[in-house]
Amino acid sequence: MNKAIFIDKDGTLIPDIPYNVNPDLITLNPGVIEGLKLLKAQGFMFIMISNQSGVARGFFEEPALINVKNKVQSLLLADDLQFEDFYWSFNHPQGTVEKYTVECNFRKPKPGMILQAAEEHQIDLKNSWMIGDILNDAEAGKRAGCQTVLIDNGNETEWLAGEYRTPDYKARDFLQAAIYITDVHSTDFGI
Repeated sequence: MNKAIFIDKDGTLIPDIPYNVNPDLITLNPGVIEGLKLLKAQGFMFIMISNQSGVARGFFEEPALINVKNKVQSLLLADDLQFEDFYWSFNHPQGTVEKYTVECNFRKPKPGMILQAAEEHQIDLKNSWMIGDILNDAEAGKRAGCQTVLIDNGNETEWLAGEYRTPDYKARDFLQAAIYITDVHSTDFGI
């Protein structure tokens, strides 16, 4: 079985520019490269888990995310890093595009994207982590059976409590999250 780091895109991996699909505006957050290198050295694969309700809201269409995916991969390439796969939820119950105006098990805080990725990539969820910048990310990870890290960068504004909404760790940035996961992994395996 593989182990993975499931990573939210906006606010976690890259700066949160609402509904942005322009690759020219995509940059990595500070500490991402260093953090991914640490996690790669521990044998984790990387999988993007991202709500993209801009599709449901009619701001852009699904194919626009191909350029987003390609830009993210190109930003990582020089450091010999890559995402194994990308999972997007296009739905939102209050969308304006009828096809996507639905409740589904994929949209975080539901765990569907993570569960599908685990099945398709033979991932051991107990030894995997979800990193995100809002509690919906933590909830999706917990519901799927992962450990979770919340990057507490000010993007969580509601702080609604719930059974699955307490992350295992709060970090100030991606690098601190990666260091914590690496320390936990090293301790668990006596490295």
